[in-house]
Amino acid sequence: MTIATPRPRPRTKSAISAAAPARDHAGVGVSGRTFNIIAAIVLVVFAIVWLIPSLFALKTSLTDNGTAALGASAILSDWNPTLHSYASLFGAGDIWNWYIASGITSVITAFLTVVFASMAAFALSRLRFRGSNVVLLLIILGIMIPSQVLIVPIFQELNALNLLNTYWSVIFPQVPAVIAVFIFKQFFDGIPRELEEAARIDGASRWKIYWSLVMPLSRPVLAAVTILTFVGVWNNLLLPLFVLSNPNLMTIPVGLATVQGSFGQRYADIQAGAVLAALPLVILYLIFQRRIVEGVTGSGLKG
Repeated sequence: MTIATPRPRPRTKSAISAAAPARDHAGVGVSGRTFNIIAAIVLVVFAIVWLIPSLFALKTSLTDNGTAALGASAILSDWNPTLHSYASLFGAGDIWNWYIASGITSVITAFLTVVFASMAAFALSRLRFRGSNVVLLLIILGIMIPSQVLIVPIFQELNALNLLNTYWSVIFPQVPAVIAVFIFKQFFDGIPRELEEAARIDGASRWKIYWSLVMPLSRPVLAAVTILTFVGVWNNLLLPLFVLSNPNLMTIPVGLATVQGSFGQRYADIQAGAVLAALPLVILYLIFQRRIVEGVTGSGLKG
């Protein structure tokens, strides 16, 4: 004869305790949705603030110079778009020289900056030597020095080396990019040291570790620094304006300054040149925007 033992009755929650988790979950969900809505509104506002001047510049470039000289109301009320300003710029032929000069200086500067900045950052991040902290501090302090302060010493050095009115006078002063060294170092610090130790056990040298291990893992930051350096050199006006006087070597910003000086109040031609100057950068950013974000935020590698 067996005696059935009563099963333990499941513990029931009271109405208050049962409702508490649901209330917490609902609160988290509501706060998350509220944050998403606020973030979306802020992004839309910033997008509109950024797009309005760009669209106005595009509209001005498609307007006749006579109408553009009358002001913003005349530009916005004119609905007869014309490509005369673009045709005059391309017909003059100078803009092709500006594109070539900006392309050569930007590509070479970006390449040399990535090479030397990454090597300096690798030494600061992976090597242990006396005075490394002092070197890093001096590099960081270099960020606080405005480039405009150094324009006169740079001009004198280039003049002493007979490099004025050459592409190298635009390239060399922009290669030592302090911010590029800092970005590379921050990224290299996140790479696990176990990978480097395993490579050293296999007999890899410092150069082999840098070139075959660290650099392939740093593709996001490589793309970001390359593009940011390219954009900075492309938009630089002050340095080329001081070191270049040959019209055949002028870059896009310097060329636009000459357009403004020679055309006077022809705002449509000036805006057409600005649109043509910004077009390659917009295309470049649209293609590599993911790489830029990953490289700057350091999310390309989780160590």
